[in-house]
Amino acid sequence: MISHKLSVAPMLDWTDRHCRYFYRVMSKRTVLYTEMVTTGAILFGKWDYLAFNKEEHPIVLQLGGSDVKAMTECAILAEQKGYDEININVGCPSDRVQNGRFGACLMADPNLVADCVSSMKNAVNIPITVKSRIGVDDQDSYEFLHKFIDTVKPAGCEHFIIHARKAWLSGLSPKQNREVPPLDYDRVYQIKKDFSELKISINGGIKTFEETNDHLQNIDGVMIGREIYQNPYMLTQADNLIWGDDVNVKSRQQVIDEMSDYIDQYVSGGGRAWHVVRHMLGMCNGLAGAKQFRRYLSENSGREGANSKVLNEAFAKVSY
Repeated sequence: MISHKLSVAPMLDWTDRHCRYFYRVMSKRTVLYTEMVTTGAILFGKWDYLAFNKEEHPIVLQLGGSDVKAMTECAILAEQKGYDEININVGCPSDRVQNGRFGACLMADPNLVADCVSSMKNAVNIPITVKSRIGVDDQDSYEFLHKFIDTVKPAGCEHFIIHARKAWLSGLSPKQNREVPPLDYDRVYQIKKDFSELKISINGGIKTFEETNDHLQNIDGVMIGREIYQNPYMLTQADNLIWGDDVNVKSRQQVIDEMSDYIDQYVSGGGRAWHVVRHMLGMCNGLAGAKQFRRYLSENSGREGANSKVLNEAFAKVSY
């Protein structure tokens, strides 16, 4: 059974397998999520959108879709690939997602979400979870959120991750939807009180592990996204501060060394160093030389033949 006390949010174009490997080097316990992958990409795409490194466990596939048959087929494939869980996206507000009739717009159709959960649960033996907002457009009362949870729960969903902002499906960009609607943590806390038998995780605006532990007094899990992406080295503290483990915190040099091996292996297989190091640009934030570190990586890691040497040369510009 996975402990969801801390997880990294699924972030489109960011939490790919290289990013997740990097995070796993720094924390063995933090739960990692894929970017949202659509059913169409999995079933009809020319790439293997379910590929991941074995080191990434525990790992959750976030799935975007609303066709029950397609969602179920993808769940079966994900279980065969070895994913630990599958999460249904009921929170993304982008136009592309709305056109595909999934994401946040599904909050207005809880019966369809329940049908997806039920069919997927019957087809696989791994948990099916749901990530939602607290509301959508003018449907943003507590009663609306309560009804959504109450409708989906009987289908077999035992864990809901709730972004504590509502989503505006028109008038705001996805970026604005992460910042403009006000946060309402108390509403998520109340859901936990009303559905004490469920696991409830909270997402939105959380920046520190001190805040994380404060939230964990009221709910079961915390999901952090952009703050970890922008300051990834904070993950080296996660296992000790969140789970109370007693592990040696890796130095930045140790992380760089482990990632150097990964980069060289990836490059030897035909990959580009930039695909990996672009997720490491925030590794030295707060240190003297961090700007030079970012610039050197940005200017040199995309070049033909670039390998881990670029990462180490960049790190040599940092004082710590």
